[in-house]
Amino acid sequence: MNKKLAAAVSGGAVLMLVLSGCGGDDSDKKADAWAKKVCDQWQPELKKVEAANAEIKRVATESSKPEEVQKTDSAAFATMSESYKTMGTALQEAGVPPVKNGQATLDAAVKGFEETSKGYADLKTKMDALDAKDQTKFAEGLKELAGGLQEATKGGKDALAQLNAGGLDRAMNSQKGCQVTAPSPSPK
Repeated sequence: MNKKLAAAVSGGAVLMLVLSGCGGDDSDKKADAWAKKVCDQWQPELKKVEAANAEIKRVATESSKPEEVQKTDSAAFATMSESYKTMGTALQEAGVPPVKNGQATLDAAVKGFEETSKGYADLKTKMDALDAKDQTKFAEGLKELAGGLQEATKGGKDALAQLNAGGLDRAMNSQKGCQVTAPSPSPK
């Protein structure tokens, strides 16, 4: 019942994996310095998002009771909402990136992270409102939530696309703080 939700949530994890990759040369020290400021602040948030995704997958694959699924997923959505909000704030605090159209790139990226933060907060509210005592209604509610996950993560994906299009992908990819290791598949 919750596997569809877990599969959809793993799409959110992919959002952060977009930033992992190979670094380039050190030709743009300003972009590297800016990216370091951002990525150093993002690292703890990325770890929280990874852990929240892992918890959602865990309760989805362990045939957990609806009450546990609700409690776990609600907490995970709250964590993700706060993490994406913090990531947007970190971008603002780093200032305008040293790239062409830096202010527009920054504004669009911050807006995207704010949208994802709000999207996860909305999912938390919806999860909390589900009736965990009625398994059929709960399962139907989870299906609806799974459908809303793609919309919730859209802003963050757009934000990363803005940063990459702005020419910051190389600088950010070379920072350890922005690199996320893909979670290993859980044993069956």
